[in-house]
Amino acid sequence: MLYALGLGVTEIVTGPFAICALVEIGWDETNRRHNLLFTIVDVDNHPLLVPTPTGDQPFQIAAEFEAGRPPGVNPGRSFIMPVSLSVGPLPFVPGTDYLVRASVNGTQLDETPLYCRPRPPQPAITPGP
Repeated sequence: MLYALGLGVTEIVTGPFAICALVEIGWDETNRRHNLLFTIVDVDNHPLLVPTPTGDQPFQIAAEFEAGRPPGVNPGRSFIMPVSLSVGPLPFVPGTDYLVRASVNGTQLDETPLYCRPRPPQPAITPGP
């Protein structure tokens, strides 16, 4: 079960967030390894660069998965694999539109818009007496 508070939110301010997806696996795709890849690009298709020890690199989360068929399931049925990934703060540029892309085995299956809002102005704190 996935606790889904905030699921479908496509506007964020900078800070940690999560990527959630449902991957549908067809009958013929079960019982074999697949590569899952999430990337983030801006609307001009430039990758979101993140700092690494070897210099800035395009953001990506890669994983392998394999889904089996339960015994007794009718042939031709598909299966759903939920994915939820916590992501730390990324160097989003406030006021910029992004696309989060999901690919399996090198084929892009989906993309979702993501807008990074500027942080609202913080009220000035005046020292007390």
